[in-house]
Amino acid sequence: MATQRIELGLTASTPSGGGCGDGCGCGHAAAAAPTPSASEGLYDSELRVEGMTCAHCVRAVTEELDALDGVEVAGIDLNVGGVSIVRIRSNGTAGDDELAAAIDEAGYALVR
Repeated sequence: MATQRIELGLTASTPSGGGCGDGCGCGHAAAAAPTPSASEGLYDSELRVEGMTCAHCVRAVTEELDALDGVEVAGIDLNVGGVSIVRIRSNGTAGDDELAAAIDEAGYALVR
């Protein structure tokens, strides 16, 4: 299985309501504690998400994360059929519970 890296800059959008639909195989996902980044006042969080299979999955997750206050940018290392890595840079106002809820709204759960 190949790993595909997709770097996404988040912009304002209206969440689609979540879920990837037919044949996607929505799975489970886990939050790492945010750590301070080199940029002053920003925190980096890394989430492990299982079951993402396509670009639509990536869009569903990033749209939900984009809706959270304080999320600056997200990048996803898509691992089709395996555990994908979601990296988020935020100002720290979105906590682990809010990040997990956004992933859940997209149709996934954090690997704990």
